[in-house]
Amino acid sequence: MNNLYRLPEGRPGRRIVSFDRRELRELLGVYSSRVASGEWRDYAMDFRPGIAIFSIFRHTAEQPLFAIAKVAGGSQRGYTVFNGPRKLAHGDDLTDVLAIFDRKLRLLLG
Repeated sequence: MNNLYRLPEGRPGRRIVSFDRRELRELLGVYSSRVASGEWRDYAMDFRPGIAIFSIFRHTAEQPLFAIAKVAGGSQRGYTVFNGPRKLAHGDDLTDVLAIFDRKLRLLLG
């Protein structure tokens, strides 16, 4: 039982994208202010080759209200905020993209 096995790292040239400490601080700062106001209740992070996604939920069992995607490499580099299939903001700087939440986006029920 002393055998060491190397697990495959995925496809060559496709690294897993993640958020760094600064990005997480910004994302969680926006998230925590909306949790304090009672608008948001849960989040999830998904890390895949070429993309990292921070999803925001009103209720855990629902679809995400918003998803902030970080895309690395290729021509689609940068950050994008989605509301379902709609693209709300896109840019190279996370702070600029997250500014869309300063506009007091609200979920309209009805």
